[in-house]
Amino acid sequence: MSIGFLARKIMNSGPTVKCMSDGAGSVGRCVEDEAVPNRPACGDSLMAAEERHARSASPRGVNGEDDSEAESHQDGRNVDVDRETRKRAFSWCRDFLSGSWKAISEHDFQIQIVSGGLSNLLYMCSLPDDVQPTGVEPPRVLLRIYGAILQGVDSLVLESVMFAILAERELGPHLYGIFPEGRLEQYLPSNRLCTEQLGLPEISAEIASKMARFHGMMMPFNKEPKWLFATIDRYMEQVKTIKFEREAHIKKFTKLRKYDLPAELENLRSLLAATPSPVVFCHNDVQEGNILMLDGRENSSDKLMLIDFEYSSYNYRGFDFGNHFCEWIYDYTYDQWPFYKAKVENYPNRQQQLHFIRHYLSEKGGVAPADQARIEEDMIIEANRFALASHFLWGLWSIIQAKISKIEFGYMDYAQHRFDTYFKQKKLFS
Repeated sequence: MSIGFLARKIMNSGPTVKCMSDGAGSVGRCVEDEAVPNRPACGDSLMAAEERHARSASPRGVNGEDDSEAESHQDGRNVDVDRETRKRAFSWCRDFLSGSWKAISEHDFQIQIVSGGLSNLLYMCSLPDDVQPTGVEPPRVLLRIYGAILQGVDSLVLESVMFAILAERELGPHLYGIFPEGRLEQYLPSNRLCTEQLGLPEISAEIASKMARFHGMMMPFNKEPKWLFATIDRYMEQVKTIKFEREAHIKKFTKLRKYDLPAELENLRSLLAATPSPVVFCHNDVQEGNILMLDGRENSSDKLMLIDFEYSSYNYRGFDFGNHFCEWIYDYTYDQWPFYKAKVENYPNRQQQLHFIRHYLSEKGGVAPADQARIEEDMIIEANRFALASHFLWGLWSIIQAKISKIEFGYMDYAQHRFDTYFKQKKLFS
């Protein structure tokens, strides 16, 4: 799902949990990382998204039951930038961007909510229309404010290094400023993909190619695949001791605990240990909110850009496949409680998976015709078994987010859906 929806995942003030580091060079989903509540609606540009208004949410829960969480969000999401955030954003832009940014007053400074991932808060900061850059400073930037961090500041340091490297290689947005609370990034005129676009053959083919290129990168991080289970284990320990105070959360958590998650984790660990999957540099959060359709390239074969590398690390290739396939299910642009929609029937079928895998292999240089059928079948098994790990990881993550995050999102409902889907898909793929 986002570093996070998730990146996966609107913005208020708070945020996120997903940053995690296992001390092995891995980075957490601390961000947009996003299945994103207030991210632009399907096909919207970031500018168009600013003009959207939240609709009223239903005061009942997703199952039609009384739900105090749903009732508290019956007026939809908060769309205002609070005064303190505006003040801090102005200071960061003035100090890091300099030039014309130092000549404007806070009153003239423009800031608007772009997206509030399940992990971080995102804003677009702009010079007023009548003020032009005096040098190389950008007229508009994306401000990312980190959410709650689960794994320590080392993960943020690693993510910042990674972001800078990818920007230098022109594989990601430029980086304009880094500070403890967040960073300033290049604003890219673009549309974020929507969930339905992931299944379009042309789009899916290019995502597969982009993923293959990403997997081929050599990065200066620990290359042991510790991220996946180190993260799951850390989350599991927190979930074991978590205490909810809100009645709605207690009720939902009680239902989730009927699954014996610690025992199920050992089953998952054994299943994946028996599932061969190469270790590569993975994005770990390839969902629609982390894929941009760049303006002016709509008819190009190179029109997409992966963004949000907060969770990127060396990991098993199958997790990137399976996690991406899971994201075909979830639409995080829904602006009524619980602020996402799930359609399990949208999980890619065999032919759609083969389409993706074949373009991935083609980008990597192809395989011998005599080996192709066997390799494709192995990769389908690999992807769908690691999809179970995606459900498990983000399910645990969402339980913790329900406790600590201030982002408007039905985290407990989302956790329930991820685990329900885990057990349904396990019957098919284990």
